[in-house]
Amino acid sequence: MRNPDFRRFWFSSILAQFGAQVTLLALPICAVLFLHATPGQMGILAAFESLPFLLFGLPSGVLLERNRRLPIIMCSDFMVAIALATVPAAWWLDMLTIQWLYAVGFVIGAGHVVGGSAEQVFLTFLVGREGLVDAQAKFATTESAARVIGPGLAGGLVHLLGAPVAILCNVASFVISLLNLRRIRTREPQPPPSNSHPLRDIQEGLAFVWNQPLLRTLAWVSACWHLLFYGFSALHVIFATRVLGMTPGTMGMANMLGGLGVLAASLLVKPLSQRFGTGGGILIGLCVSALGFALVPAIPPALFGSAAWTVAAYAIVVFWIDCGATLFFVPYIALRQRVTPDAVLGRMVATMRALTVAAAPLGALLAGALGEGFGVREGLACIAIGAVVLAAGGVFGTRLRDAKA
Repeated sequence: MRNPDFRRFWFSSILAQFGAQVTLLALPICAVLFLHATPGQMGILAAFESLPFLLFGLPSGVLLERNRRLPIIMCSDFMVAIALATVPAAWWLDMLTIQWLYAVGFVIGAGHVVGGSAEQVFLTFLVGREGLVDAQAKFATTESAARVIGPGLAGGLVHLLGAPVAILCNVASFVISLLNLRRIRTREPQPPPSNSHPLRDIQEGLAFVWNQPLLRTLAWVSACWHLLFYGFSALHVIFATRVLGMTPGTMGMANMLGGLGVLAASLLVKPLSQRFGTGGGILIGLCVSALGFALVPAIPPALFGSAAWTVAAYAIVVFWIDCGATLFFVPYIALRQRVTPDAVLGRMVATMRALTVAAAPLGALLAGALGEGFGVREGLACIAIGAVVLAAGGVFGTRLRDAKA
């Protein structure tokens, strides 16, 4: 916290987290309520958002190894801001279609692939490896604030102004963030030029992850989690609006209350890692999120004859999912950074992101197909079963509980 550049970087992260809450609600609301998207189309939208991880994840590792990361972060944020700005423009011109949202989702995903990997490496440079868990916990704390306040703000903006205008507010937050990032004075050293072929660098990154048993285990566990999460992402807005009868405002309220799960996790992640080890903390997060996924399809419409109880039940479910995700990913990121030398850190981050999110498009498409063919609740029930199986496999089928790094 005594480092002014860390504070600036943290502030931009806060803006991004609050803006993300608006987009996470407003973009699918545009598809569901304005364009009357089907479960299958929502699955395709979620798949387009995650497809860049598969296509660009590995090449981005080479890019990070050969260039400074801060300019990459800024270029990625600028690209996402432009893509988001086209949504209200297309809406005002009566040109907005589901295919347009597919393209916007793809560009947003591409920005997150490159920029997100660069942020993780740049954070390591700013705080050092010994400060990663503490820094990640601070980021999780502000994320919890965004998750508590952001969805209610997003729901209010969508309800009062409409989803396209709400998205425009997120564009403004990107502009402020870019101006703030320009004030960072710390400059990374320019990586030395490399004469090796980019494909060889990609191969070395893959080989490093594959030859590290711990990284290999983290990769398949995280890949399965992303498959389930993107399946949930494809269906949850349709489930909340069409099955449970929630409005954008009540969805925002439920997600706002559910965001307390991130706050709880941000306070618990450090003592849990100290008590059970980093690997044990990862497994606890896996089990907690599995509980949340398992509860989703059990929420009935008008619980106890009252819509308010349904909103409360939905909020409790989001609480467990968000709490589990934070408990899982904070020690997960710290553990993989700690066991990787600087020489391959960028390639490792990009390779892990590519491998772990490679299954996400498949999860989104499968969930969309299940929702289309059998019903949205039944599709979410399949996700719940998969989450329970994954948690059991992580606890009893891996040695993550022994990872104390």
